[in-house]
Amino acid sequence: QVQLVESGGGLVQAGGSLRLSCAASGRDVYAIAWFRQAPGKERAFVGSIVWSSGRIDYAGSVKGRFSISRDNAKNTVYLQMNSLKSEDTAVYYCAGTRGYGNYDYWGQGTQVTVSS
Repeated sequence: QVQLVESGGGLVQAGGSLRLSCAASGRDVYAIAWFRQAPGKERAFVGSIVWSSGRIDYAGSVKGRFSISRDNAKNTVYLQMNSLKSEDTAVYYCAGTRGYGNYDYWGQGTQVTVSS
C-alpha cells in the first residue's frame, strides 16, 4: 500500500508564495501528481513528477508560476507556488500511481486560500 500526506497549506495574499509537501510511505510509486479542487468545480490536474526520471508536467494554468521538485532521501514531493492568484484557492491533493494508468492513492488534502 501507499500512504500520502500533504502539508503546507494556509492563507496567503495574492502575489504571494506557498510551498506544499507530499510525504510518501509504503510501496514505491511510479509518479506523484498534484490535483486541486476549488469550490463548485471538478478536481483538476496541477502537475506531476515521475519518481525515477524526474520528468515533470504542468497544467497550462500554473505553468511558469508553480514548480515541482522531489527529495529522494525524504520521500517527499514539493509544490512551490509563486505569484498566487485568487483563482488558485482550492483544496490541494497529492496522488500516486503505481504505473497502472490511474492515480489510485490519495492524500487527505490541504487547503490553500489566496486573498485578493
